[in-house]
Amino acid sequence: MRLNSFSDFSLRVLIYLGVSSEDLATAQQISQAYGISQNHLVKVIHNLARLGIIESFKGRGGGIRLALEPSDINIGELIRKLESESPLVECFTESSQCKLTPSCKLKNLLAEANEAFYNSLEEYSLDNILTPRSSLRKSLGLTT
Repeated sequence: MRLNSFSDFSLRVLIYLGVSSEDLATAQQISQAYGISQNHLVKVIHNLARLGIIESFKGRGGGIRLALEPSDINIGELIRKLESESPLVECFTESSQCKLTPSCKLKNLLAEANEAFYNSLEEYSLDNILTPRSSLRKSLGLTT
């Protein structure tokens, strides 16, 4: 299983917010910390806010922060939501053109493996991946 970049960046935003000692962070700060596109992060941040995982405050002095405690953000549930529109293979879509679909057993095997992947991730919360915080903070260039 490979996560799309949208899911990857979503996790990175949450990790940043989880280890940041600031009340609010900005897309620019997160973009600089990871060396990734601020424009892409804005879309990620908007989606995380829409899902109720982060809070977003506009205007001067605005920014973002976690809307939930890290222990209440389940990684598996989040990834399920973020990846729901990215089928693992073509035959998982209603518009599949694969000629093997009516008799292929691969689809069931892949569905089982995909479910096991999510079930495994559901055993962890954001809090589980925020340690050691001091090391993560240092890696992100955050002080104190």
